[in-house]
Amino acid sequence: MKERIYICHTYYHVYVACLKELTLPRAMQGNASIILSTMSNDFGDLKSRISESGLFEEVYMFEEKEEHNFPELLKYHEDRGNLVLNMFSRMKYTKLYGRLQEPYVPVDLKKYRDIYVFCDSDPIGYYLNYKKIRYHALEDGLDCICYYDTARYDNRGHFKLKAFLASLNLIFIQNGYSKYCIDMEVNNTSILKYPCPKYIEQPREVLVRRLTQEDKNRILRIFMEDLDGLLEQLSNGVHHEKKVLVLTEPLCELPVREKIFRDIIAEYGQDAQVILKPHPRDVLDYRKLFPEHIVLDGKFPMEILNFVEGLEFDRVVSVYTVPDSIHFAKEKTFLGDDFMDKYEAPDKHRFNEQIY
Repeated sequence: MKERIYICHTYYHVYVACLKELTLPRAMQGNASIILSTMSNDFGDLKSRISESGLFEEVYMFEEKEEHNFPELLKYHEDRGNLVLNMFSRMKYTKLYGRLQEPYVPVDLKKYRDIYVFCDSDPIGYYLNYKKIRYHALEDGLDCICYYDTARYDNRGHFKLKAFLASLNLIFIQNGYSKYCIDMEVNNTSILKYPCPKYIEQPREVLVRRLTQEDKNRILRIFMEDLDGLLEQLSNGVHHEKKVLVLTEPLCELPVREKIFRDIIAEYGQDAQVILKPHPRDVLDYRKLFPEHIVLDGKFPMEILNFVEGLEFDRVVSVYTVPDSIHFAKEKTFLGDDFMDKYEAPDKHRFNEQIY
């Protein structure tokens, strides 16, 4: 029986997996494996840098398949006219989706004592429950359930019934409601409106405080391909004495997204050096559209900038990225729902307000 394996879908997931491993006793480190799902992220050569770090024993790539790859699933989304018939369709869908994923899972997960999954809402969650494999779930992003409780939003209407069915493994619900989910690790339970019996609190900041400087350097080597180039970028140029970092996100359609970040720069970037940090899943070409500003490589979690000695911004601005873990900025501006109301209908982003 092998010890641990982490199933990651984003750079942030890999970062948290590193935190969890580096804060274990030294004797336990190096005994875990990690899986990188290619479903929603291009990880580039991150696999090779993780392997070179020695932090994980094995690194696997996972060609996880989204639903549209399986046309036979489509019929199970048809409204059959009432709740009972729709639930029967969902039961069939749940099992079939898990079975169809099986050929693509790169390793026998039953050989691991502890499995950590950051996005059990993705196909891997269906697979684990189809195979009756117990696992630990972790929040997708820092405090993300506070703003978007996907389990309750996706299952609004008769939630208690659906949660009961999920507890019997008849249907699947993510984030702590499935039968084979042991627990659901979140950063802060006190801010969550809807409790779940399987939530356990593991503040990320507690893990960060346990890191040594060598641990931090190790994380930097995993994620940063050209740290010297980054520092050179930030130490030159007009107004480099006042730095404003804007964290982009894959919001709205591309033309609206461009307007959002132009408006943010106009509001917060006056007489400052503006640095754009694209979200890893943001496909807008910021270098082409914002040539007058510095655009960083989007393929690293912004949290690792905390580990770059001497790096400081005057302000960091985000729309939905929770900035609580940022310590490299004098001021932090979180814009949130009220800001987004100006750019799209509120029901497209005020998810938790629509839960019933």
